[in-house]
Amino acid sequence: MVKRYSADPCPFGPVAEILLPRWTSQILWVLSEHGTLRFTRFRELIPGITPKVLTERLRTLERDGLVVRAYHAELPPRVEYTATALAQTLSPTFRALAAWADEHLDEVGFARQRFDAPGKSALAAQRGGL
Repeated sequence: MVKRYSADPCPFGPVAEILLPRWTSQILWVLSEHGTLRFTRFRELIPGITPKVLTERLRTLERDGLVVRAYHAELPPRVEYTATALAQTLSPTFRALAAWADEHLDEVGFARQRFDAPGKSALAAQRGGL
């Protein structure tokens, strides 16, 4: 039986809303590759993410049941994040996407170069494509 969670014509639209906001997939990938992590280790493994955004994304993933936050009352306090069993079910999908990227991103880059070539936009405009 196929479940549909919305009127969205794309069956994985709700999943995209969960996994595809900026930095979310990177956080889940890093957790799947490295296991339990502390906040500072995330910052090392995901260059460019700000502390504020990392905190927001981790809270959202925790709310969605994809990440567990563990607070350890020690001196100094220690906080660790772990992917849940639910998040781990995404690993095969992430690996398939990574394999697709390895195999096809060069093709996408060449297509973009052809599309962006000088004169291409003018030709498309003449044909009514723009």
